[in-house]
Amino acid sequence: MRDISGKSSSLRSGKALSVVSCSRPTLERVKSDRLPKGNLLDVARSAGFLASKQTHHLIPHCHPVSIDALDISYSYIEDGNCREDIGKLEVAFGIAVIAGGKSIGRTGIEMELLTAVSISALTIYDLLKPLGDEVEIRTTRLLNKTGGKSNLKKVVGKQNKAAVLICSNSVAAGRKADRAGPIIEQMLREHYADIVDFKVIPDRREAIQAQLKEWADRNIPFVFTVGGTGLGPDNRAVDAVRGILERITPGVVDAMELHGLQRTPLAMMSRLTAGILKSTLIVTLPGSSDGLRQSLGGILPGVFYARKMLRPARIKN
Repeated sequence: MRDISGKSSSLRSGKALSVVSCSRPTLERVKSDRLPKGNLLDVARSAGFLASKQTHHLIPHCHPVSIDALDISYSYIEDGNCREDIGKLEVAFGIAVIAGGKSIGRTGIEMELLTAVSISALTIYDLLKPLGDEVEIRTTRLLNKTGGKSNLKKVVGKQNKAAVLICSNSVAAGRKADRAGPIIEQMLREHYADIVDFKVIPDRREAIQAQLKEWADRNIPFVFTVGGTGLGPDNRAVDAVRGILERITPGVVDAMELHGLQRTPLAMMSRLTAGILKSTLIVTLPGSSDGLRQSLGGILPGVFYARKMLRPARIKN
C-alpha cells in the first residue's frame, strides 16, 4: 500500500454516479413500488451504505477511511432527462444512483463513493431482473472530488518565488555536508516553487538578520530558514528571526508542530517561528532531515496562499 503517513489530514469530499437503464414499463413499476422482490430504493441504499464501509476489504490497495458523511440518492431518468445534473446521458429510461460523502483524513473518499454506487446499482439490477432482460448498468464514474493537496495547489497557484537560508556554523565552515539543502529544494520544487536565491551562512544573529532584510527589500514573498531551531545555546536562528518580524503568523507554527507531533514526540524540542517582514513571509525550519520534512510537509502547499493575502488592498475611489 502507498505510504500516506507524510500527508496531513484535511476535509475531503466527493460525488459518484452509477446509472441503471431499464424499460419504460419497468421504471413505472419502480415508481409505483410494484416489484416482485419488494421495496427497491431503500434496500439499494442500505446495500450502498454497507458496501462503502467495506471498501478497504474489497480493494487491496485502499486504505481504511473514516466516512464522516454519506448520502445516497436516486433520480429517475425519463425520455433521456434527469433532474440531477449528471452530464450527458445515453439512456432513455432508468435510475441514476448518486452518492456524496465527506471524510477528514489523509486520503480521499472517492473509492468509498464509487463502491457505494456500484453495489447500490447491483442491488437495483438484482431486484429488477425478474421483470426482463432490459436492465443494464450503463456507467459508473466519479463526478467530482475536493480536498487534499491537489485541491490546495489549485488555490495557491504555481511559481511562488522563494529563498532558502541554511543557518549552520559547521556547514558554513565546510566541516559538515549540507543534507538539508537538497531536501528543501526538492520539496519546494515538487510544489512548483521557484527558488530564486539559496545561501549558507553561520548561525549568527547579525548575519541572519542582514540576509533576511535584503530578501525582504527584494520583495521575495517566501523565505525559509533551515537550522538553528534547537534548544542549545548555539541555536540562534529563531531568536534572530523573531527580532525582525513585524507580525507573527502563529497558525503556520501550529500546523508545523501538529504535523510533527503526530509523527514523533521529539518534535516538541524544536523552537519554530513564522511571521511577516514587509511583504515577505519568513518561516524557520529544523535542520535535521526528518524534522525538516515533517515541518515543511505540514504547511505545503497551503503556506503559499499567503502571497495573495500579502498583496496591498485595492481601494476603489
